[in-house]
Amino acid sequence: MLPKKIIYNKNFSYRPMGKIYSTIALIFGILAFQPIMGQSIRKNFTEMTDYEKAELVSAFYQLRTGPDLFNDLADFHAQFFNFDNTATPEALDLHFNLPGEQEREIFLAWHRRQMFEMEQAVQDINPEISLAYWNSAVNQSTTGPLWAADLLGPFDADWSLNRNLGGNGPMPTPADITNLLAETDFFTFSNILERQAVHRGAHVWVGGAMPTPLSPRDPVFYFHHSHVDKVWDDWEEIHQSSSYITTSMLRYDGTYVFDGQTLPLVDPNDITDTRSLGVFYADGGLAELDNYIVSNTYNPEEIFYYQFNIQAGDNFLVPNGTVARFESVNEINLQPGFEAVAGSTFEALIDTENGGTSKAGPVRVVKPYPYSEKLFEPIVWEDTDSLVDDMPVIITAHPNPFTEKITINLSKRTDCIIEVFNMMGMKIREEAFQNTNTLVIKNLYGLSSGFYVIRVTDGTGKLLIAKRVIKM
Repeated sequence: MLPKKIIYNKNFSYRPMGKIYSTIALIFGILAFQPIMGQSIRKNFTEMTDYEKAELVSAFYQLRTGPDLFNDLADFHAQFFNFDNTATPEALDLHFNLPGEQEREIFLAWHRRQMFEMEQAVQDINPEISLAYWNSAVNQSTTGPLWAADLLGPFDADWSLNRNLGGNGPMPTPADITNLLAETDFFTFSNILERQAVHRGAHVWVGGAMPTPLSPRDPVFYFHHSHVDKVWDDWEEIHQSSSYITTSMLRYDGTYVFDGQTLPLVDPNDITDTRSLGVFYADGGLAELDNYIVSNTYNPEEIFYYQFNIQAGDNFLVPNGTVARFESVNEINLQPGFEAVAGSTFEALIDTENGGTSKAGPVRVVKPYPYSEKLFEPIVWEDTDSLVDDMPVIITAHPNPFTEKITINLSKRTDCIIEVFNMMGMKIREEAFQNTNTLVIKNLYGLSSGFYVIRVTDGTGKLLIAKRVIKM
């Protein structure tokens, strides 16, 4: 077992304390009147604690007792599975639109949003748990812990799933995933992933409902597709070029109603980065949280729970007025680039009572804005449109107003550093670019509405230009 500790970078002034302060009662008193759901660290099912297993299994069963989300998602998935060989081949569907129908393709994005919908329902029951993933290229035992009595085994009989574990194949290999990640074209990558063993293998290997259009009836579907989603996340981290032609998706087109609630309109291009949903994937004992701005867009408290090392830095920001919590059984590392600003509520907690299937509650350390006493004075940058000494000239900074990203075009290629400041003078993003005339700053979706400043400097720190932009 790893040592239980919280590591704070020497630049931070906060120290953990073993005493529960009255602030806890205030925070819980406020949140008790809100539906509390959390953001997620999804981990390999082999890294789940006993507590997470018990709570996730319980949540799955509970979701069948009221409005049945499992059957609703399964029925929808079956209804729009694939229309290619039907009387209406032109109808919108979820599967097998590549390579020939790129304008209709939504496979990866649709299932990402489906995983999120299920996870939000689970977190409405317990905000600390999340979906887990099954790496079927590694875990291929028909008697392994995935199918044990404390995880997914009992669902087979209880829900009449008729699994036939190992009856068909082939399952993917680690080499299949390595080769897939080497593909450079997004649609080629998506087509191979969908049609070959990395996606198809687990469906046919499990048997029962899984090889059919009603596959979402089996809870292992969500473990499997969380891994498919992780593979896409890994590919996007390498290539950063996922892009769809269509701008809407079935079910998530702003018209579908489940349990009296109309599901939101989702553009698949808005969720090509898992951070847009507050989702991170842990691997091998490490959850790296970076390039994310807590916004409470979906959840009034964003909770990131993982039994091993939670490492946050590199532009992870908890802004004024937001609420977030990291909770680990063992270790939390807050590194340069992490910032919980004045007016935020942030907790870094070690779960000291997670030794079995129940958890009365960890010792909580609560101290909003614990990392700096620095106060920021408002700053004013003067916009400039031209530069001296034959330095590059910014042609455009667009869109302005912006929502999720800003693109800056220069008149010639150069090395430069782009910084984003809020109007209190706080730097919230910094990126370096080399030998390029097109600079794209992504993942700005969590910023509050208002004015921001984009500052461009050369390699020596000399200011080239500053532009004020507006976040919608």
